[in-house]
Amino acid sequence: MTGKGEGRAVTTFSDVVLMAALVAAGLLAGLFYAYACSVLPGLARGDDRTFVEAMRGINTAIVNPVFMLTFLGAPILAGVLVFLHWGSRSLPWVIAGFVCLVVTLVITGALNIPLNDALETGGNDYAAVRARFETAWVRWNVLRALLSTAGFGFLVTAALTRRA
Repeated sequence: MTGKGEGRAVTTFSDVVLMAALVAAGLLAGLFYAYACSVLPGLARGDDRTFVEAMRGINTAIVNPVFMLTFLGAPILAGVLVFLHWGSRSLPWVIAGFVCLVVTLVITGALNIPLNDALETGGNDYAAVRARFETAWVRWNVLRALLSTAGFGFLVTAALTRRA
């Protein structure tokens, strides 16, 4: 038999995981959004060498512990929430958020990272390297921005549904 205190501890843990997932998903959505509406349009105004070298530098700098914690943490935490919210009315929203965040991760690994790798090893014919990279990378980034924003929105809805 469980007492009130034990049940509250589970709810508190679930709340902490939900808030952490919300923060991570929000940061991820914001990052991809910022790329879509400012970083890439700004770089698009530059010459080929500036664009390629800037993206090479960004691609190197972004692989850091803080980003990786957010990038991997958002879908992992959302996945944990699926189990913590099992049987609750917020479960469909949690599952939707989890799916969107996992698809964002898959797109990054399957499409954006190979483009980043090709950019890195593409040599110094900057016009050709940029031509093979820019349009595809921008397209997939916009999709990541939309999916990660949807994932964040679904988790917000889960939090609101849980409290209703």
